[in-house]
Amino acid sequence: MADLRIYNVVILGIGFLFIFTAFTTCGNIEQTIVKSLDNDTFTGSGYHSLGIIYGIFSFSNLLAPTVVTVIGPQFTMFFSGILYSGYIAVFITPSTWSFYLTSVLVGIGAAMLWTAQSHFLVENSDASTINRNTGMFWAILQCSMLFGNLYIYFDWNGSTQIEDRSRKTIFLGMLVISVLGTLSFLALRKTLPPEEEILNDEEGQSLLSTRIMYKQRANSAVQDAKAEFKTILLLLQSKTILLLSCCMAYSGLELSFYSGVYGTCIGATTQFGAASKGLIGVSGIVVGIGEIVGGGFFGLVCKNSRFRRTSVVFLGMVVHFIAFYLIFLNIPNDAPVVVKTSTMNKPYLTPSVSIALLCSFLLGLGDSCFNTQLYSILGRVYAEQSAPAFAIFKFVQSIFAAVAFFYSGYLLLTWQLLIMIILGFTGTLCFFMVERIQNFSVDLQQ
Repeated sequence: MADLRIYNVVILGIGFLFIFTAFTTCGNIEQTIVKSLDNDTFTGSGYHSLGIIYGIFSFSNLLAPTVVTVIGPQFTMFFSGILYSGYIAVFITPSTWSFYLTSVLVGIGAAMLWTAQSHFLVENSDASTINRNTGMFWAILQCSMLFGNLYIYFDWNGSTQIEDRSRKTIFLGMLVISVLGTLSFLALRKTLPPEEEILNDEEGQSLLSTRIMYKQRANSAVQDAKAEFKTILLLLQSKTILLLSCCMAYSGLELSFYSGVYGTCIGATTQFGAASKGLIGVSGIVVGIGEIVGGGFFGLVCKNSRFRRTSVVFLGMVVHFIAFYLIFLNIPNDAPVVVKTSTMNKPYLTPSVSIALLCSFLLGLGDSCFNTQLYSILGRVYAEQSAPAFAIFKFVQSIFAAVAFFYSGYLLLTWQLLIMIILGFTGTLCFFMVERIQNFSVDLQQ
């Protein structure tokens, strides 16, 4: 049984690795792809598409648990993978209506996929293996930021314009990878004993039993969803969640910036010349390295109670503010909003590839600081209400990521950085207040 559970965790990680190798790479380059299209009838925006995805994702989290309970996590992940593959396929022959339609569908699929993943991971873990299995899954998943972006670097390096042939080759390859990841979910094995489905040997009664079973599942799922929604409403009124919402909101803004906006800015920087498009891929790889280093390091350091969560969050704020300042100096102000693929403005410094990639690493490192500590404090404070608490986290984070993607195509880089600085400082301060309140409560109990 133990070997089967490890097998399931590895296959789960590989499925997500393949799907998000395609999707993460797509999100990193799609605004650059859209601006390079030689198609007068296409009027879509990569920023708007990602905004729709995160917006739909946030609200779909409220219905996803019901779907997972009724049809099971394995088939939920399989159908969600199909939706992700459909979104990738749109870029082979782009049209505005299919681009935005699949954006909506992926938002729904993302909520179901991540809810099913959490459910399946818990099914294949116990108290002694949950940390190991979670770490194993995330280690495999984080590699998704490396492979697709590495290909982008080699294929686009030296290119000033993305040709249709290159675009089709890239997205055909990513479609195949996404489909393989989707199919891998069918290789998952059931570890829990099956429920009693057949009351006797007669076929008619067997079918009736199965029908009743699914009806019972649906009714139970609806009741659970109602109870969870009531808990969410109660938690939203608590001071702790209200304070942490600022930090959650900031995590959504910086998520949109490092995952979609910053790569576009690098690719649009005229001063990088023929290397600019290839640097989008390198930037994505370095962001991933920052995430991996930060997640691993702070996972070890924070076992020491003297190194408090507030220290890590404060470090994340400082790291991000340094990155924002260097980006302000190094990247042209019009980089996020240019209609064509090259900027017209000049930055304060002569753009440096080394500084640009250093900022990529700092963005990933700072993101890991905020996210690891948000997960940590929510798990500690809401140990008995973890599902509703994390649902609020994802809801707030996704809403602000969606808002950021929508304004990213209109606001100059300076204003985008300023918004993140204000919210980042506010979120860090609120996190510090929550930590002090919790420590004070513990002291009183002792």
